[in-house]
Amino acid sequence: MILVADSGSSQSDWMLALPGEEPLAFTTKGLNPFFVNEKDIAKIIQNIPEIKPYTDHISEVYFFGSGCSSPDRREMVSNALSQLFINAFVSVETDLIGAAYATCGNRKGYIATLGTGSDVSFFDGQEVLPTRQGIGYVLGDEGSGVWFGKQLITNFLYGTMPTDLAERFNAKYRINKEIVIKNVYQRASPNAYLASFARFMGEYIDHPFVDELLKVGFKEFITTNIKPFPNYREYICHFVGSIAFYFKDQLHYICEQNGVKIGKVLKRPIEELFNYVIQREKNYEIQ
Repeated sequence: MILVADSGSSQSDWMLALPGEEPLAFTTKGLNPFFVNEKDIAKIIQNIPEIKPYTDHISEVYFFGSGCSSPDRREMVSNALSQLFINAFVSVETDLIGAAYATCGNRKGYIATLGTGSDVSFFDGQEVLPTRQGIGYVLGDEGSGVWFGKQLITNFLYGTMPTDLAERFNAKYRINKEIVIKNVYQRASPNAYLASFARFMGEYIDHPFVDELLKVGFKEFITTNIKPFPNYREYICHFVGSIAFYFKDQLHYICEQNGVKIGKVLKRPIEELFNYVIQREKNYEIQ
């Protein structure tokens, strides 16, 4: 049995191949090793009811996750997975590699993540090449849920959000300066907290303030993260993540304005990623 996972900071999507049946799909909390330690990751995995009957039968685990960019972070996740799947080969890679497999397959192209955080890399058909991008929610994450959440909160607290929108924002969240500071500076997963406010834009996507904010955020992402690549006009750029998916009209507009060839836009790449891994393993068996 093969288990595949695509994990962001807020949510992890899993698919398990079952013999003669449809794949089993389920979700858990995000397992970003920058925000949860090995013990917490193991605890979350061990409490997944969907896979408890199959743990001893799973032979391969392929985990693609945000925060898995360094060997020590990948080892942390691998150790946690190995505690439960004792008979399995465990592979841990970055979510960007997973996104590349799901969108590019074996072709060259750019892969951009616009979800809780943001990132972009170039896939040469075999591996994701290292870049300067992906410096996290404090220093970067332009055009992400975190970035938009920060803009909404600061505009609301500073009183620069349009009055009609501010009244709706206040009625929905009931926040003030003290609440925000406590959640951002004193509690766990501040990135997920900030990104949670981005959902508000979906409710008022036709409001001029929201429309303009989305275009500004996507333009900043493209200017900061995509345009530094000298050949960015030559290859298709695929996008994955809820921000890209739900606000794809504004994303398409800004990409067109900036000469970015947009390809697939996936809310979550898990299904395409799962199919890629299963097909790859079948090809290995044939060889």
